[in-house]
Amino acid sequence: MPLNALTGTLGKKRAAHLLRRTCFGGSITEIDTFATLTPAQAVAQLFNTELPDPVLPIDPLTGSEWITTGNSQSEGFELEQYFLAWHLGQMLANGIDDSLKLPYIFRERLVFFLHTHFTTKRSVVGSSRGLYYQQALFRLFAFDGEDITIPADDPIDPDTIVPRNFKQLTKKISVDNAMLVFLDGRFNVKGSPNENYARELLELYSIGRGLEGNVPEPEFQGDYYYYTEEDVQAGAQVLSGFNVDPTFSNIDEDTGLPRGTVRGGNIATSHEEGVKSFSSRMGNASVTPDATLELAGNPTEESVLDEISQFVDLIYDQEETARSICREVYRFFVYHQVDQSLQDDIIQEMADIFTANDYKLQPVLEALLTSRHFYEAEAGKGDNNFGSIIKSPLDVVLGFIRNFDIQLPDYETNLTEYYDFTIGVLGEIRLQGMDYYEPFEVAGYPAYHQFPIFNRSWITTNYLTNRYNFIRGSISEGMEMEMGQVDILQFVRNNFPDAVASNARDLIIAVAEYLLPTAENLSFDTPDVGELTVERLNYFLTAFLYSPQLDPDPEDMWTNRWLNGLDDEVIANQLSNLFNAMLQSPEYQLM
Repeated sequence: MPLNALTGTLGKKRAAHLLRRTCFGGSITEIDTFATLTPAQAVAQLFNTELPDPVLPIDPLTGSEWITTGNSQSEGFELEQYFLAWHLGQMLANGIDDSLKLPYIFRERLVFFLHTHFTTKRSVVGSSRGLYYQQALFRLFAFDGEDITIPADDPIDPDTIVPRNFKQLTKKISVDNAMLVFLDGRFNVKGSPNENYARELLELYSIGRGLEGNVPEPEFQGDYYYYTEEDVQAGAQVLSGFNVDPTFSNIDEDTGLPRGTVRGGNIATSHEEGVKSFSSRMGNASVTPDATLELAGNPTEESVLDEISQFVDLIYDQEETARSICREVYRFFVYHQVDQSLQDDIIQEMADIFTANDYKLQPVLEALLTSRHFYEAEAGKGDNNFGSIIKSPLDVVLGFIRNFDIQLPDYETNLTEYYDFTIGVLGEIRLQGMDYYEPFEVAGYPAYHQFPIFNRSWITTNYLTNRYNFIRGSISEGMEMEMGQVDILQFVRNNFPDAVASNARDLIIAVAEYLLPTAENLSFDTPDVGELTVERLNYFLTAFLYSPQLDPDPEDMWTNRWLNGLDDEVIANQLSNLFNAMLQSPEYQLM
């Protein structure tokens, strides 16, 4: 089996790698703790489901939440900004007990992944409440190892068990209010079909068009090999008749969250009636209305939802659907390049796990994140996966906050300061090329879908300059940042013993092992043994103590100052030079 489990403890390098990919990085303490765990133990901790629900976003003008009540004084755009700023705090586990921080952050990482898959643009949706409830749907399905249990009203009756898996999420997102706006599902009515959502459901969210760079040739007009234009049209008919519920009062009984509503009330008057027939690419299948769910032969909300369920079941019956979704998972967590060999090996095994576990994502991730392949190539398999992804702006900024264990202002007691901080983070992310919840394309952020460039789209001259400016502003004296600045001297004192910190070369190596993805077996003395060259290490040393050179013997003087508590200002400036060099580096842009 290609996803062979990695045995033994993680160690520092693998622990940092796992936390970068799942939790936007880790603090020194978190990396040290995970280093002592096996991959299975670490991943089990990340999938801890005993997590609190997030505190609702608050409008600072009222001091109250507006999501469930609709009562606010801030303008719509401001509420969207507060919602996004609130979510950044969730991704940093603001206010969450330390014992639950990592699984909480991992859950939010998966919420973000689902946002990159089922994309939404805030400028199109135009509703912070709609965005929140869609995100709540993602959160409900992020950890899908266990199905949803709905307690019975009567204690003597059995509880209702509802599937919690990617297929069920696909059914629910199809009638989600934000999605009905974003892809025009609300305009899809009998006699005047709008095919936008049906088309993207097939092309982007499920079956896809095949392995990027090796897409099969169509055999006739309107053929996409795994589905056809006929299937888009039939799918649009299945999905017809739903509208947005602006009151968010139509509650889905499975999720407890708002969904859209059918036009017409008791009878779905705008739904296309009759059997919907699909092409030979989808087995000449059909979706047939369930007469027992209709009202006097007319479609109802219940019967339309059943048709949508049949349609999504049909989509997931196609083998390519599992492969397409697993390719996207692989690119998000491992590496963007998937060739036919990898597809036939790793991706196919992921797809087999996916289908064998009723389309649950968690078993796939558990197998992937505990595999040797996730960390390093097996013999004869080529290069490893450390540092193989260019960080997104979200990973750069949140990763920096996580690495240096920067504490956010408390959301419940310092709301103004909290929003100042997190809206500042939003601004930094935007300067680096990610307008959060406003991707350029319907397909989402190019880094997660655009063949062949993928994550390389994050790097332009301007965006890279802004990444480096962010680092400089966060650790250099005299720079003004909404997020404030890291006290680098205190950070080193808190995290590195004097025996390490007092030796300039040892300190460089120790910092690199935590903050850079490939920094194992480093040595200033022996070339060609470490993952960074001696020349690279000397570059960091020069930036640290020799630019400018203050002393005849800078390394001895560094030791003297550190051990004897001399010249804190000099020490702080030299550390600032070191961390600027190490973090304004190509290596720190990788994860």
